[in-house]
Amino acid sequence: AEIRKLCRTVGVSKFEALTDIALLEHCVREELNATAPRYLAVLDPLKVTITNYPAEGVPELDAVNNPEDPSAGSRKLAFTRELYIEKSDFMLEPVKGYFRLAPGREVRLRYGYFIKCEEAVTDADGNVVELKCTFDPETRGGSAPDGRKVKGTIHWVSAETAIPAEVRLYDRLFTVEQPGADGADFLTQLNPGSVKIVEALIEPAPAGLPAGSSVQFERSGYYCVDPDSEPGRPVFNRTVTLKDSWGNKQGK
Repeated sequence: AEIRKLCRTVGVSKFEALTDIALLEHCVREELNATAPRYLAVLDPLKVTITNYPAEGVPELDAVNNPEDPSAGSRKLAFTRELYIEKSDFMLEPVKGYFRLAPGREVRLRYGYFIKCEEAVTDADGNVVELKCTFDPETRGGSAPDGRKVKGTIHWVSAETAIPAEVRLYDRLFTVEQPGADGADFLTQLNPGSVKIVEALIEPAPAGLPAGSSVQFERSGYYCVDPDSEPGRPVFNRTVTLKDSWGNKQGK
């Protein structure tokens, strides 16, 4: 479907032309935005402990599978005492314009509650290894009865139910738009960062999907289940990011 959309967009011409791969990625994003279910995955985990988590636990949260397709329904997410968030969603000394989690600051957890960082635990080298946070049980669903606002919404997974997964972050194979142009050796233009493999944690729902299934990991990108997946050890390949991050890299 994505290739057909690209062909319709480019059209037919008698002239030899070069089509930017960003256009193909745009077509892929449009198609998968409409069809791919959304899930939560943390690619670079940082532990969060909810210190005021109640002894009786918290009811499961409702999460929409695809806001573009109401027929896709919803699923349940476990909100537990121990969670994981992305390391990049916390900054010990936040810079101007940073609206995610920091000491003394609140953020909204996707589909969940407001949490506030009370303490950052560091190791002997000064690296942050755990956050101790409190949550406001009155903010279930993402809004506060007293009307207070937070600017940041971050994703997360439950430490109790998360599944370990191998995630292959594919990027452009070459560092230039036209490899080999003007007599250049295309082998010298290979992108050394064209693939990066990370050990991620994902919510349980996508872990059992068959090879070839497409999903969106929220705030990250679109991914496809690889045939290398095994029970309890899924493997996902990144198809495309949510935005054209490559263009920003090239601009810099």
